[in-house]
Amino acid sequence: MQSNDNTRQDRQELVYLPVPFPKVPPEEPRFAALRAWWEEAWDEGGVLHDMWDDVLSAPRSGLRHMAPWLRAVVMVAGVSIVVLMAQAAGEVVLQQLHQLLTVVPRVQVGVDTSSGVAAVVDQPVRTYIAQHSAGLPVAASTVYTLWLLTGITGLAVGFLTRSTGVRAMWTVWGAASVFMVWTATPQPGRSVAAGLAVLAWTLLSAFALRGLTLRRHVVVGRPAHVTVRPEIHIPAPAQPAEDRPHSGCPFRD
Repeated sequence: MQSNDNTRQDRQELVYLPVPFPKVPPEEPRFAALRAWWEEAWDEGGVLHDMWDDVLSAPRSGLRHMAPWLRAVVMVAGVSIVVLMAQAAGEVVLQQLHQLLTVVPRVQVGVDTSSGVAAVVDQPVRTYIAQHSAGLPVAASTVYTLWLLTGITGLAVGFLTRSTGVRAMWTVWGAASVFMVWTATPQPGRSVAAGLAVLAWTLLSAFALRGLTLRRHVVVGRPAHVTVRPEIHIPAPAQPAEDRPHSGCPFRD
């Protein structure tokens, strides 16, 4: 009887033993996949390894033979730098031009400020601009200054570069100047003033239109250079039997 009681107590103790919980698998470290990709990319044959080789070999290969992706990056960077520099230069030029044009309205327009032969052309142009620039968002003096700058630019750049576009601008500027002189000059001296304007414009055109001709340029090509090489022999094609002389004669040479 005593042994049975001991057995029951052991069984009861086994019932209350703690139940083992399943072990939780260890968590993977953060960015493990990214770290694995990074190491694989820098191994020999990886993406980053090959790109770094392209960068190191670029000075030897030059722009023409370097890797296409690296050439594209260099070209995009170069174009971006040029655009930024052009934008900065444009802002500086526009700022200086704005300062120049804001000072220009101090110049009197429509007033007889010139004298001598130049006044025959200058005063009618001033008067025409003063009469026809009313209501514009810019002052008449600004228009007059732009007119002078256009003429000086056409004369100087046309003389130096012989550009067709600049010469066309000079021609239109001269025609417009003669028209303004003809319109703004009083009736008694209109023809003389217009004639002097045409004469002055023609004289200056000798410099602005330097080298301009109406003749057609005939380009004469150089004669072809033929090199005779006696070591090269081209055999003549054999003649057919019926075309040979004395082909049917038994006494052939």
